[in-house]
Amino acid sequence: MAFLTFNNIAIRAIAACVPPKRVFSRDLSYLIPKEDIEKIINSIGIKERREAEKDVCSSDLCFKATEQLLEDNCIDRNSIDALIFLSQTPDYRQPSTAPSLQHRLGLPTTTLAFDINMACSGYVYGLSVAFSLANAGLKNVLLLVGETMSKTVSKKDKNTVPLFGDAGTATLISKDENAGKTFFSLNSDGESADVLRIPFGGYRNMSSIEGLQETTDSEGNIRTGEQLYMQGMDVFNFGLRVVPKSIKEVLNYADIKMEEIDLILFHQANKFMTDFFAKKLKFPSDKVPYSLQHFGNTSAASIPLNVVSEMQKSDSYPHRKNIIMVGFGAGLSWGSAVVNLEKCTVSPVIEY
Repeated sequence: MAFLTFNNIAIRAIAACVPPKRVFSRDLSYLIPKEDIEKIINSIGIKERREAEKDVCSSDLCFKATEQLLEDNCIDRNSIDALIFLSQTPDYRQPSTAPSLQHRLGLPTTTLAFDINMACSGYVYGLSVAFSLANAGLKNVLLLVGETMSKTVSKKDKNTVPLFGDAGTATLISKDENAGKTFFSLNSDGESADVLRIPFGGYRNMSSIEGLQETTDSEGNIRTGEQLYMQGMDVFNFGLRVVPKSIKEVLNYADIKMEEIDLILFHQANKFMTDFFAKKLKFPSDKVPYSLQHFGNTSAASIPLNVVSEMQKSDSYPHRKNIIMVGFGAGLSWGSAVVNLEKCTVSPVIEY
């Protein structure tokens, strides 16, 4: 595992944007028997999701979130030294999306801009990269994390369609001499990469007639090779195996006790799963914010979206000094971090 420590680097601001279109779990009766829908809603905790229109990409949602962040915090665009775009749903296979966002946002051509392709652990990983750049001397680093996962799933696959929603987020990371220390634990296990993947459409299995043909699995789910395939129980067991352990490891590394933690921000995957994590860790449920009931699983965007959705009001979760963020998912990869959000400005969620 990789442990990282950064001193006096801060998460200065976070903003988020979601599509206005709401898709309700109760309307899945065409796919799931009505008597089972309520059980699924109660188990996974997702009542509705946001779904982007055909012509709206992850970059568009991130662009709007970034504009909101820059405006709310009076940030000079010429002060931005780096832009990281983290997504599994970029605009194109080539070129990378980050340079186009640099141009759209009116950032100087001196801005370092690049993409990262990661799934649900991506926000924690992306933060570690952004912190590294700030630690190396860059003044302001933008981490843009967005997904339009609804475009990747088959509407005929009951394993995936109730779960995934769309969102774009922006996070500003800067040097702050009073920020204290931030700790990361980052991990991966590629042996089980096939439990969550889109098999066709890349360069191992390129787009083809075979990849575009619909197939039906043993549970009656119908999808093409260019749509998301998920072995739900294997992913669930993976989370149960690694997440509580990862949290304990990063706390041990940081020399911080669980009683000193103000909040745990889990990747918003499945409420039953994350409730189990909190119970296993003996951590109070009222210190575990949730937003997946409104937005679903937005992959790597879920942690910052959760921050914006649940912490925008000044009186909600007032204690924000020692916060654990933990992401886990496709790859397989997972990561935990202990961060300080005391001075973080949180903008209201906007729509586009």
